[in-house]
Amino acid sequence: MDILRSVALFVLAAIAEIGGAWLVWQGVREHRGLLWVGAGIVALGAYGFIATLQPDPNFGRILAAYGGVFVVGSLAWGAAVDGFRPDRYDLAGAGICLIGVAVIMFAPRGA
Repeated sequence: MDILRSVALFVLAAIAEIGGAWLVWQGVREHRGLLWVGAGIVALGAYGFIATLQPDPNFGRILAAYGGVFVVGSLAWGAAVDGFRPDRYDLAGAGICLIGVAVIMFAPRGA
């Protein structure tokens, strides 16, 4: 159950962080205004809280593993929202990152 919870929280964190950064980008770079920037700041703040809900108590481990989820999520967001098409090297790198996430988060550890 902890693995499913952890994965769900990583996905939710990625949506909040990547979505928040995208909203700020849209507000500033695409001149959509301060409402977009404000919504992005709120989403980025929510990301910080979501990370604290992970079952593992180690901040460094959570953030290190989340880095791999962020990479995959960023490529997926770009493909879904901005029309970006990852090439085979993007996909290979993303796969390597997910392997890293699995090793960091779910490797058996002694007590």
